[in-house]
Amino acid sequence: MADTTGAVLVFNAGSSSLKYQLVQPDDGTVLAEGIAERIGDAGSSITHEQNGESVTETLVLDDHLAAVQRAEQFFADNGTDLASAGLTAVGHRVVHGGRSFHEPTLVTPHVISEIKRISTLAPLHNPANLVGILAAQDLLPDVPSVAVFDTAFFHGLPDAAATYAIDREVAVEHAIRRYGFHGTSHEYVSGRVAEFLGRDPADLNQIVLHLGNGASASAIAGGHPIDTSMGMTPLEGLVMGTRSGDIDPGLVLHLNRIADLSVDEIDTLLNKRAGLKGLCGENDFRTITELMDSGDAAARRAFDVYIHRLRRYLGAYTFALGRLDAITFTAGVGENSARVRSEALAGLEGFGIRVDPGRNEVRDKAARRISADDSAVEVLVVPTNEELAIARQSAAVVASLSAR
Repeated sequence: MADTTGAVLVFNAGSSSLKYQLVQPDDGTVLAEGIAERIGDAGSSITHEQNGESVTETLVLDDHLAAVQRAEQFFADNGTDLASAGLTAVGHRVVHGGRSFHEPTLVTPHVISEIKRISTLAPLHNPANLVGILAAQDLLPDVPSVAVFDTAFFHGLPDAAATYAIDREVAVEHAIRRYGFHGTSHEYVSGRVAEFLGRDPADLNQIVLHLGNGASASAIAGGHPIDTSMGMTPLEGLVMGTRSGDIDPGLVLHLNRIADLSVDEIDTLLNKRAGLKGLCGENDFRTITELMDSGDAAARRAFDVYIHRLRRYLGAYTFALGRLDAITFTAGVGENSARVRSEALAGLEGFGIRVDPGRNEVRDKAARRISADDSAVEVLVVPTNEELAIARQSAAVVASLSAR
């Protein structure tokens, strides 16, 4: 295997997945990587790629800890003892930083305590992120762990976008504001868009659509976000795999008063039994597409609701930006579902948005243009690389500590 000295091991835990990568932060060389999917479901699987070989296992992964342990074993099976590999850092994606964290941060007992405290704001994510942190510290006690927060990119949102219209004293006391999420991805992808187009980020107005099991949209003007769909928690915004996205707040009161559901039951309903899963029983777009093609009405309705919400945000952010230069799709669904992309932008030629059907159907891991030559707005597919972004930020934190 290639020299691992100076590499960063990255853990990126999603609500039902765990991506990991051993990467050289300087040049982006990936030495090994893997992904565990459908964690907590009967159809869990994990794929590990190393030394030019890929292995996929279907197994029971009850939780994120089981996924971390299996990943560790894969490395050992391929001759890599992570404890003696000369790693610079272990970088961790942490979804919610609350008011406490808006920069990459060296993990200490205090940081762990704060991430745990903030977990009420991201119940599907921060606990999973903590599993990775604690497992890494147990596995690699002499390698610094660095937390990179999803909310950091949106820390400087304009007050008008970040503020909820509730009693201001209550909001201040309980740290209630729009924090935004998937920030590492939105920051990385928006920067790649500028590179791809050969444009100065300061001159670009763009919408980035991060569409995975979790989904979010951002409006970015001149390299700075001016709005984003997720809010105080990752529950607000677009329709997602198991999360509802935007709802009437009165729905929560109604379910408590009329259906006698407790706060915890409503939490579970909106975070784990809503979204696509709640609408049609499935949250994997591959399965939903198959069901739609077979005439399943519930799957078709779920897809239509998903697209309707997506188009609503596209329209709102176009007006908020005033001028739109680019729309970019990223993450699992955004990068791989031509159907989502085409239906999300169908009939928008009058707004200067025209997708080329042939380009849209091409499957490629590279950044690519899918808009027609005469489209006034560039439409792109840009694979996200949160792991590389996390690795570079983690290495920078460790380097700054060494320089002191």
